[in-house]
Amino acid sequence: MPPSRFPQLALAWVHHQGSDVCPIPGTIKIQNLKSNIKALSVKLTPEDMSELESYASVDDIKGARYQPSHSTYTWMNSDTPLSSWRNN
Repeated sequence: MPPSRFPQLALAWVHHQGSDVCPIPGTIKIQNLKSNIKALSVKLTPEDMSELESYASVDDIKGARYQPSHSTYTWMNSDTPLSSWRNN
């Protein structure tokens, strides 16, 4: 696996999920922005992807993502895309 910082590796993994996926990291520090941009140069092989995916299998994830009291604030209860974007 290429040497990189953990945030760069995470962003590179997301970037390698496909051409329809784009990581959007947030930061307020220029040095972190520069580090995030360097993640674009991290090249992961299929073996690297398999190794990373082995650390967090879907089967290993347990429980709900949100507390029931917070579920009203998720995308599931939003009205997106906006009705003005739809072709009527």
